[in-house]
Amino acid sequence: MSSELSSSTTAPRQAAMPFILIAVLIDMVSIGLIIPVLPPLVGTFTGSQADQAFWFGAVTFAFGVANFFGSPVLGALSDRFGRRPVLLIGFSGLALSFFVTGLATALWMLIVVRLFSGAMQANAAVANAYVADITPPEQRAKRFGLLGAMFGMGFILGPVMGGLLGAINLHLPFFVAGSLALANWCYGFFVLPESLPVERRRPFDWKRANPVASLKGLTRLHGVGPLVAVIGLSGLAQFTLHTTWVLYTQFKFGWGPLQNGWSLFAVGVMSALVQGFLLGRLLKRFTAQRLAVMGLISSTICFALWGAATEGWMMYAVIVLNVLGFASAAAVQSIVSNAADARTQGQTLGAAASINSLMAVLAPLIGAPLLSMVSHLPHGDWRIGAPYYFCAALQATATFLAIRHFRAMRAQRLAERAGAAAT
Repeated sequence: MSSELSSSTTAPRQAAMPFILIAVLIDMVSIGLIIPVLPPLVGTFTGSQADQAFWFGAVTFAFGVANFFGSPVLGALSDRFGRRPVLLIGFSGLALSFFVTGLATALWMLIVVRLFSGAMQANAAVANAYVADITPPEQRAKRFGLLGAMFGMGFILGPVMGGLLGAINLHLPFFVAGSLALANWCYGFFVLPESLPVERRRPFDWKRANPVASLKGLTRLHGVGPLVAVIGLSGLAQFTLHTTWVLYTQFKFGWGPLQNGWSLFAVGVMSALVQGFLLGRLLKRFTAQRLAVMGLISSTICFALWGAATEGWMMYAVIVLNVLGFASAAAVQSIVSNAADARTQGQTLGAAASINSLMAVLAPLIGAPLLSMVSHLPHGDWRIGAPYYFCAALQATATFLAIRHFRAMRAQRLAERAGAAAT
């Protein structure tokens, strides 16, 4: 009896959703803390607004490029060694990058540390793989939505805290963010259980882990194919929105930091509400495929409406209207995850993350020139919405590809059933 009691008290903690949700929330709050203060910090090393915009673009580009190459490698490593150690690498990399950024005395230090941070950080992809490990396929869309809700909560809390701390001292948010990342590392080391059993792990292979091979493998997954293009087009639209929102609202409505802070707060609230509470109800009424298509259609319309808005309140109205748009990413993520087997979740979702990293690199190179072309126009002019009309076109193309793909898959399933019945 005593031996049984001893074995029960020393049994490893069972991996479960609350563990990874807490880790992701802390991670996103720490990242969100630096959003309002990184551009001004870059500005302290430059002599003009043009130089500030250029070098902030360079810092953003450095992170995106490194993350594009690093995400599939870290995802494949998590398939080999488990999710927990790779998450610990990401948390430690974030902590170090935040502290060094806060202490930086030159632009080259910011660029180098963002390269390092991008290469070390695939927390989102590995967290998604963690969820896939502990969730049956039919429940993954709902649970990816819960994970998305934590991202939304982090986006609510982090930027607000960063703005308040940055008003005290521009470097303070970086040290607080680094401390949070360290706390997350401690949580991961002492509390977070491993989700990937040893028997479901597979050897690491550099040939499969490079981003090009990972993307090719992603396209070959049954039921995915063109969804790679859908992920890329939607990602480019979303990152173009993120990189132009503040300047767009300034040019269009004369908004300042306070108004933009509240608008981003509204986005975070809607993201958390939809993915955390409404997604489960939506999935009871619609399949993941149908929800993905409806979300893409909703986003297409809302991008066009954001571009055409003539008053600031309209931006909030469109944010609230875009309920289905906040659900589409989780639906697509679940389709991709369900197409991969249990031994390749890390590499598969790492490859999907690397697509978004590449889009994060491209978005400033497209969105900023589009916005600069119309920046001379008066407040309220509909043409200032050029970046968002471009985003609407991207989402419309993604919608077309998704509909065509799902129809082809449905026709293939019907043909297979007919063939089976004939034999």
